[in-house]
Amino acid sequence: MPTLLRRDGFEIRMYFNDHDPPHVHVFRAGGQAKIGLGRLGVSPNLLLVQGMSNKDAREAIIIVIEHQIELLAKWEEWNG
Repeated sequence: MPTLLRRDGFEIRMYFNDHDPPHVHVFRAGGQAKIGLGRLGVSPNLLLVQGMSNKDAREAIIIVIEHQIELLAKWEEWNG
């Protein structure tokens, strides 16, 4: 699972040939969140949280929102 982005201690990763809906896996300090990428005009949403604080989960969503277009493009390239 390649890391697409590192920021503020977060690692955003995506699997090749993954299942729908489009999503990323976000890791930080031993915890993880699965965040749906939405689509253009629809915001990303939290799908799953394991061992991650609410604060970190909120920060992860913000990062994904900021990079939504690039992440959706990568999803389409790898999983289209």
